[in-house]
Amino acid sequence: MSLYKNLFKQTLIYGLATVFPRIISFILNPLFVYYLPDKSKMGEVSVIFSYLVFFNVILSYGMETSFFRFYNSQENKKGVVSTTTISLFWSSLVFLVVALLFRNSLAICSGISVEYITYTIFILTLDALAIIPFSKLRAEKRPMQYATIKMANVTINLMLNIFFLALLPKMVASNPNGILSTIYFDNFQIGYIFVSNLAASLFTLIVLSPNYFSITWKFDKILWLKMMQYGLPILIAGIAFAINEHFDKILLDWMHVPMSDIGAYSACYKIGMFMVLFRTAYTLGIEPFFFSYSSNENAQQTYATITKYFVIFGSFICLFVIVFIDLLKRLLVPNANYWDAIKVVPLIVLANFFLGIYTNLSVWYKLIDKTRIGAYISLVGATVTLALNYLLIPTMSYYGSAIATIAAYGAMMIISYNMGQKSYPIPYDMNKIFSYLGLTIVFSAVSFYIPSIRENYYLKTVLLTVFLYFIYYSEKETLLRILKRKVK
Repeated sequence: MSLYKNLFKQTLIYGLATVFPRIISFILNPLFVYYLPDKSKMGEVSVIFSYLVFFNVILSYGMETSFFRFYNSQENKKGVVSTTTISLFWSSLVFLVVALLFRNSLAICSGISVEYITYTIFILTLDALAIIPFSKLRAEKRPMQYATIKMANVTINLMLNIFFLALLPKMVASNPNGILSTIYFDNFQIGYIFVSNLAASLFTLIVLSPNYFSITWKFDKILWLKMMQYGLPILIAGIAFAINEHFDKILLDWMHVPMSDIGAYSACYKIGMFMVLFRTAYTLGIEPFFFSYSSNENAQQTYATITKYFVIFGSFICLFVIVFIDLLKRLLVPNANYWDAIKVVPLIVLANFFLGIYTNLSVWYKLIDKTRIGAYISLVGATVTLALNYLLIPTMSYYGSAIATIAAYGAMMIISYNMGQKSYPIPYDMNKIFSYLGLTIVFSAVSFYIPSIRENYYLKTVLLTVFLYFIYYSEKETLLRILKRKVK
């Protein structure tokens, strides 16, 4: 019992450390929208953040996952820590030097200011240097320290953004000759955003820096080659995931879509994060259960039931967000100049719902130890993303990117289901799953795309109530059994 209690405790803490940054991104979005009234500035921020995600994957080159794999299987754990630390230390420093040398060329190629390129290079380097110290905390089962540092990072980032964007201009205006005027610059909002990120990353590395003084600094070349061989497929899968999640903003920029449009698209895209929060919290809680329950006789039936109820809750969240989208946009995107991109939100919410279903369906290849199949499926999704963006952006702009996202995740979902039923059959209740999913799509389309209904919250609330009644009617027997158990 103590084993499961400890597992639950660690899952809860790591889950909080993972979900908390996403909650902070919810708070930062309206802050950026409000204090970046020029949509093109928001576009620049979103494009640079997309580059950050992409290069974070490249600079870790699968070494984080390799660390866990070899730390748990090798007797010489100190050798694993020192080898991975030395590898990432030198690769990060080489990147820092080379990138700084060519930052002017990078600025010309990307169309991004040299100043922002410089901030990005340092943020990437600091984050890469923190990878193994963070991994070591997890390997040594120190979840509280891990979570505290992670949450301190995003809290510092949030507080500094609030200070620089909201408070500093007012303080300087009220006291122009004060000391704060020395750090205030007009039209430097984007710079302040990256200074905040840089400060948070620097704080994190300083806190974790004792790890660099406690290792032996002995490099095991044979071990490193094994770890690189193991990490390469993970790197490919990570790049594919980054393409699916973030590369659309970069492609929009490459294909000369105005920065103002990219800014509006990125801001409204965040409304779809409601589904991401649900998916992330669910995945963190359910994945340990999938593995611990795999030896049970009725495991497949249990997985099928769990997936059905994920679809039920996900359908409700999806429909709720789309029904109340015009209220949510005032909270999360508090600037009407950005609302011309609100039409992408139903597609993005549904796309993230598909990704959540895919996460459920992917249990089969994890349980039979064929995780490389996940990399192949992600590559298919990345191919769909790139192809459709290339075809649709010229005529549909960012709406084409939204279509590409939902097509990519839909394809991954369908492929995983078909392959899984051949290798590890799970008796999913497809009739009910299709019913809930189909009703969600129809009601969402009706409530969003028919103007007379979109403006009538009474009718939209009726649609939501009908959906909930349909769920109750379909699941009545199960719900009554649960209620009877509680009464007893």
